[in-house]
Amino acid sequence: MFFEFMNKMKKKNNYDDVFIHETSCIDNNVEIGKGTKIWHYSHISSNAKIGKNVTIGQNTFVGKNVVISDGCKIQNNVSVYEGVELKKNVFVGPSVVFTNVKVPKAILNQKNNFSKTIIEEGASIGANSTIICGNIVGYNSFVGAGSVVTKNVPSNCIVCGNPAKILRSINE
Repeated sequence: MFFEFMNKMKKKNNYDDVFIHETSCIDNNVEIGKGTKIWHYSHISSNAKIGKNVTIGQNTFVGKNVVISDGCKIQNNVSVYEGVELKKNVFVGPSVVFTNVKVPKAILNQKNNFSKTIIEEGASIGANSTIICGNIVGYNSFVGAGSVVTKNVPSNCIVCGNPAKILRSINE
């Protein structure tokens, strides 16, 4: 039954073994790896690179030049703006917010001033968290739901709060 549903919903596309819901918009020059699923009302902008076996939840926006590596899971209502890179096996919870400009001003064109944000391999970001641009969320770290990350998060630790503070280390 599930596979019948998937086949009905499948949109004709130029990607091998990729599911793209018919309501999603995929711009030109996008790379999408095998086994990836892109759900309802999502928009993938030009020059984005999406790895293998990635899940992109409904109503997700992926900006220009964004890199999403193999095995990432992005839940619903997330905007991954230009300047963000997700390494392998990153989990991004529902309604997470990424920024890409340190001091946003409507009257300034800052498209050439995007700050790089890197989410390292195996990191998890809880629902409704905000990741301020220019920071690195370290390998295997965990950002608690609703947190605001204002500085780098070390590898193998749990952070929580506003601003996010280290609660403890994670023993692998």
